[in-house]
Amino acid sequence: MIDLYFWPTPNGWKVSIALEEMELPYITHLINIGKGDQFDPEFLKIAPNNRMPAIVDPDGPDGEPVSVFESGAILMYLARKTGRFYGKTERDRIAVEEWLMWQMGGVGPMAGQAHHFLKYAPNMDPPQDLPYAKDRYRAEVGRLYGVLDRRLAENEYVAGDFYSIADMSIWGWASLWEGQQQVLEDKPHFTRWLETVSARPGVQAGRALHAELRGDHRDKQAQGVLFKR
Repeated sequence: MIDLYFWPTPNGWKVSIALEEMELPYITHLINIGKGDQFDPEFLKIAPNNRMPAIVDPDGPDGEPVSVFESGAILMYLARKTGRFYGKTERDRIAVEEWLMWQMGGVGPMAGQAHHFLKYAPNMDPPQDLPYAKDRYRAEVGRLYGVLDRRLAENEYVAGDFYSIADMSIWGWASLWEGQQQVLEDKPHFTRWLETVSARPGVQAGRALHAELRGDHRDKQAQGVLFKR
């Protein structure tokens, strides 16, 4: 069984969804990011960037254990391992990797900053209500979702006519569009895709993993751990 080091966040969902979609058995090890579990020396041996998710696969290459950190790298590893959700041709794989990198370099960081400045920073002590930062990241997330909407006008899924790890990587952040102060009325293809992916049993199971632990990081101690270290 794969060891999953996890907390219920959009980045954590990428891997819990992939494991569910790929029907891979796993054991969940909770990394409470609000309490600082990500800085534990034992966890840093697996994830040196002190970020979850991470996995340890006892049946890695050549049958030897392997640890993998960074959600995009984990998705690519699991897709290669199972031969699923990576497309059938080299052109498919190029498209999957393009949109996976687009998420890793764009949607994830920009949506994360939007959440921070729109939701968390104004509630810090002292409050950090920064209109420039709020406008910048709100607008950039909107631009990225516009790019995605145009792509989905021509394709059922992000990489083409097949569901892939690219969709898994984007969905978690995109599903939180309200917290990023976005609108859907002008993004019909994005809306259709969100609904289609949200209806998948694997996505629902991965999203539900320890959902009861999900918080809004307004606790002062958690803010100190997450935003000041």
